[in-house]
Amino acid sequence: MQRPRFHLAFPVRDLAEARAFYGDLLACPEGRSSPEWVDFDFFGHQIVAHLSPEEAGRLHTSPVDGQDVPVRHFGAILDLAAWEALAERLKAAGVRFVIEPQVRFKGEPGEQATLFFLDPSGNALEFKAFADDAMVFAR
Repeated sequence: MQRPRFHLAFPVRDLAEARAFYGDLLACPEGRSSPEWVDFDFFGHQIVAHLSPEEAGRLHTSPVDGQDVPVRHFGAILDLAAWEALAERLKAAGVRFVIEPQVRFKGEPGEQATLFFLDPSGNALEFKAFADDAMVFAR
């Protein structure tokens, strides 16, 4: 059975910025749109950037493995090669990381490569990769 796709709607301050960031930098194909929102194919899932400048950019953190992780965030789990390629593309583009690319939970269940950064509206994104896919939900 094919896995269901998720749908996420989130606020942005400017749709042109969102198109450049998600469409160009992250290479997410654009779907439908209106003057108030735009759909993106986010690694096979549907995300919708809604124009709502007053809601964009709220950032709270919580400690995880010794680092302040943005509480509200979204992203994708990639294979390790794709994660490494994305990390290099983000570095080359001058993206400022909230949490630099690294391996978290080393030697423990759930060991993962992870990185965090913000979109132009202040929404936090996390991309991660597991050397062993069985570790995604390991306890």
